[in-house]
Amino acid sequence: MDKREISRILEEIGLMLEIKGENPFKVRAYTNGARIVETLEGDIGDYIVDGKIIGIKGIGEALSDKILELYETGKLEYYENLKNSIPSGLFDILKIQGIGPKKAKVLYEKLGITNVGELEYACKENRLIGLDGFGEKTQSKILKGIEDIKKFSGQYLYGYVVSVAESIKNKLLESPLVIRCDIAGSLRRKKEIVKDIDILASSDKPLMLMNYFTTFEEVDKILSKGDTKTSVRLKLGIMMDLRVVEDFQYPYALHHFTGSKQHNTALRHRGKAAGIKINEYGLFKGDELIPCKDEQDIFNALGLDYIPPELRENTGEIEEAEKRSLPKLIEYKDIKGAFHIHTNYSDGSSSIEDMAEAARRMGLSYIGISDHSRSAFYANGLKEDDIKRQIEEIERYNAKCSDFKIFKGIEADILPDGSLDYDDEILYLFDFVIASVHSNLGMSRDKMTARVINAVKNRHTTILGHMTSRILLAREACDMDVYAVIDAAAENDVIIEINSDPHRLDLDWRYIKYAKSKGVKFGINPDAHSIEGLNNIRFGVGIARKGWLEAGDIINSMSLKELGDYFERHRR
Repeated sequence: MDKREISRILEEIGLMLEIKGENPFKVRAYTNGARIVETLEGDIGDYIVDGKIIGIKGIGEALSDKILELYETGKLEYYENLKNSIPSGLFDILKIQGIGPKKAKVLYEKLGITNVGELEYACKENRLIGLDGFGEKTQSKILKGIEDIKKFSGQYLYGYVVSVAESIKNKLLESPLVIRCDIAGSLRRKKEIVKDIDILASSDKPLMLMNYFTTFEEVDKILSKGDTKTSVRLKLGIMMDLRVVEDFQYPYALHHFTGSKQHNTALRHRGKAAGIKINEYGLFKGDELIPCKDEQDIFNALGLDYIPPELRENTGEIEEAEKRSLPKLIEYKDIKGAFHIHTNYSDGSSSIEDMAEAARRMGLSYIGISDHSRSAFYANGLKEDDIKRQIEEIERYNAKCSDFKIFKGIEADILPDGSLDYDDEILYLFDFVIASVHSNLGMSRDKMTARVINAVKNRHTTILGHMTSRILLAREACDMDVYAVIDAAAENDVIIEINSDPHRLDLDWRYIKYAKSKGVKFGINPDAHSIEGLNNIRFGVGIARKGWLEAGDIINSMSLKELGDYFERHRR
C-alpha cells in the first residue's frame, strides 16, 4: 500500500472509533497519524525499510506496527474487525455535509439509521427535529446534502484520477504490444470533474493487448472484453475503457475520443462544408482517406492551426485556429514560484524552511507564505505575535539565501461586511495579502457580491483567493455576480487566484477567458498545506490552459525581480 491508501485507512479507523464512542485521545492518535502519513515526503517504504517510521513525532509503536502490517500485507485485521462492527452505510452518511461521527452515532443509536436512504426517509418524516443537536435547520441542511450526494454520484475529481490513468498508460507503453498510447476523453481535456477514464492505444495484436491489460492490479472487475474495446471497473471505483485501433487510424481515433462532443460536432460541420467527412476512422474526401500521421495533420487538412486538447470545448477555438490567433498557452515549465502556502504556524504540516527547501528542489525561485488570519480559529489563525515571529523567521531565511526568496503574506478572511481580518498597520507588514471568504457562505447574491467587491477595493488586497469558495463534489459555489467581481478586480488591479487544490480549482475555467479580456492577472496557487501539496500547481496550470491563459497572464511566471517590483508597486 502507498501512503495515500494507508492514510485513508487510518482516517477511517479514527472515524469508526469516534462513532463507537472510544477515548478521544485514541481517536486523535489515528486521525493525526493519517495526516502525518499523507504528508510524508517521498515513499513511505523508505521510512519503513530504514526503520525511521517509529521515530516520527506522532507515530508510536502501536501505530507503526499497523502501518507496517498495511504496507507489507495490504490488510489490517484490526481495521477489518472494526468495519465488521459498524454498518457500512454509516460511511456514506459521513459524506453528507454537516454530519460528523458524533451525529452519525446519534442517528444510529437513537433512530437506527444505517444508510443514506433511511436518513432521507427520516428527514422527510421530520424525525430529526426532536433529536439533541439537530433541529429543523440541521434537518434541512442534511436533506440538501443528500441531494448533493445524489447529484455528484459517479463523478470523480480530476486530481484524484489522473495519476491512476497516467500509471496505466505508462504500463501499456512499456509493452511491445503497444505502438502508440494516450489518455483521451475529459481527462485529456483536463476537465475538473470526470466520470470515467478513456485510454486509446494502437497495436498489431489487439487481443493479446486486451488480455495483458486485464491483468493489471488496478483492475477490479472486467465488464466486457473485445478486440477493439475493453471496459473495466478499477479498484478506485471509476469505469475505464481501453480502445485499440490500427496505427494508421490512431490520429483520427485520438481526436474523436478526446472530444468534446460540441467541438467534434462543430469540426464535422466545417469538414462537411469543405467536402470532407470526419469520424473516428479517418478524414475522407469522397471514399479516399486523407492520410494524417498525427492530430496536427488533421487540423491542417481542415485549414486550422493545431488546437490543444484543453481548448476543445467549442468556445471559439475553431474560429481562432482558422485566424491563426490561438494563444500560446501557459506551460508548467513557465512557473517560477508559488503562493498560497500554509505552514505549521496555522494548519499546515511543515515548517517555513521545509516548504521553502521543497520548492527549491522543484526548481522554483520563490514562494509566498500565507497562513490563515485570526478569524480562522479552526485553522489556528495567526495572532499579531505569531505574525511578528513568522516575519522574523522569513527574514532570517531570506538573509542566508541569494538565489531564492520567501515573500511574506497572509490569507486574510473577508469578513461579512467585506473588511479584512486585520487593521491597516498589520496588513502593511506583508508583501502580499490574499483575501478569501471562509465563513457565512450562505449570504444572498447581492450581499455576497457586495462583500467580495468591498474586499477587492481594499488597498491591501493583492490577490482574491478561491473566489467562489466552491468545494467540488461537495459544496456549490457561493451565489454571487462573478462577472461584477471580475470587473472590480480589473478596476482595482487585484490578481485573481486559480486555486489549484483539486477540490477547488477555483476560479472556474469558464470565467477565466472573460477575466483575461478585462486585463486581469492571475496567480496559479497550490493552496499547499504540506510539501506534497506543492504539486497541486500542475492542476492549476491545466485550468489556466482551459481558460486560454498565457505565461504573461500569470504572476508566478514572472522572474523574482519582476515579481518583487510588481508587489512593491501594488503596496505603494
